[in-house]
Amino acid sequence: MRRIRAAAVGAVTLSLVLTAAACGGGTSGAGGSNEQPKTLTYWASNQGASLEADKKVLQPELDKFEKQTGIKVKLEVVPWGDLLNRILTATTSGQGPDVLNIGNTWSASLQASGALLPWDEKNFDAIGGKDRFVDSALGSTGAEGQDPAAVPLYSMAYALYYNKKMFADAGVKQPPTTWDELVETGKKLSKDGKWALGAEGSNLSNNIHQVFVLGKQHGADFFTADGKPDFTSDGAVAAVKQYVDLMAKDKIIAPGNAEYAQNQSLSDFAKNKTAMVLWQTASATFTSQGMDESEWGVVPAPVQSGKPGQGTGVNSMVAGINMAVFGNTKNLDGAKDFVKFMTSDKEQIVLNKAYGSIPPVKAAQEDGAFGTFALSPLREALATSAAALPQVPEESQFETVVGTAVKELFADAAAGRPVTTDSVKAKLEKAQQQMPKK
Repeated sequence: MRRIRAAAVGAVTLSLVLTAAACGGGTSGAGGSNEQPKTLTYWASNQGASLEADKKVLQPELDKFEKQTGIKVKLEVVPWGDLLNRILTATTSGQGPDVLNIGNTWSASLQASGALLPWDEKNFDAIGGKDRFVDSALGSTGAEGQDPAAVPLYSMAYALYYNKKMFADAGVKQPPTTWDELVETGKKLSKDGKWALGAEGSNLSNNIHQVFVLGKQHGADFFTADGKPDFTSDGAVAAVKQYVDLMAKDKIIAPGNAEYAQNQSLSDFAKNKTAMVLWQTASATFTSQGMDESEWGVVPAPVQSGKPGQGTGVNSMVAGINMAVFGNTKNLDGAKDFVKFMTSDKEQIVLNKAYGSIPPVKAAQEDGAFGTFALSPLREALATSAAALPQVPEESQFETVVGTAVKELFADAAAGRPVTTDSVKAKLEKAQQQMPKK
């Protein structure tokens, strides 16, 4: 997705970074200091409709921080296509920002580089305590059993958005709650050049998010308990095949979606070309594309049967943005003060309202702004039925190799080539062979 997309080369680069870290290379993880107490550099992720839109949101808040502390924050909003590689370069060169945003799925990978400040009990106490944050968000801050590598900043989850006009035109009265219902409904909607469900078939991160959730529903985790890749289990194969079959077999996703990677499915939704999308916090995008809130609805993402929950009832990954501090910052106290400011109850309300996301801070989440119809299903998912992607150092490689396998399978489906259990397993075997050996 826009918020957590990175170039595929990033995962390859990350493998080299981790190798260098294991061999003692790089100095960015060295202890920080307070040699430059009056300034901070901050790499923000592109959360809004444009880089300029982000600056308009963030600069007034940074000015508030400067007025309170005397510390000037030098802001750079980094596009998602560049962010991971910029961070990885900084981890090896030691020339990075003081504070930065990271996609929460990168936390364990970047943690393994040794470049980021560990958030131990003392550091969490400096920003008000770890118990201020929602457990689901904390679950995507680094590897289990280690001090978190980052602090939650913005939370998101997946939901099913549906176009009310297209539903009405097809005589569909209720949105689906299970995958079987989605396929049945989808066949009523897919006609006359219009399609039931949008997909971003060439977006590797999006592919991973969808098949990870389906994997959970099929009892698969993609990694073993000791962190080894397990891409070819029956559940993993079934998950990938079920997702690609929405185009290949069920024919409710347009073949052209195999090439989508830049949020084109949201544009199709706004133009009444696609009736449903599985997305995270899409309301602001719909508004920017001219849709009124009365024109669309949002419900929990589908499950195989029953209701969403944990285990096979998972219907979303825990999406979000974390805030990290480079371990070699020359304004360590100021960096922690800045994280404390950005995760304060007041700022969490301001920032997450601006971006249409959900505060990972418990007190801020109770504000009425986050109880709207657009956010309620997402809050419910984060609280009850979302799961964190594997918090392993190789997570970024996982996104690349399995995301690419799904992309290639969508290309097969779009070209009319058969997608079978054997062909899916072969792609996943190839992906697993590309992972680092453990």
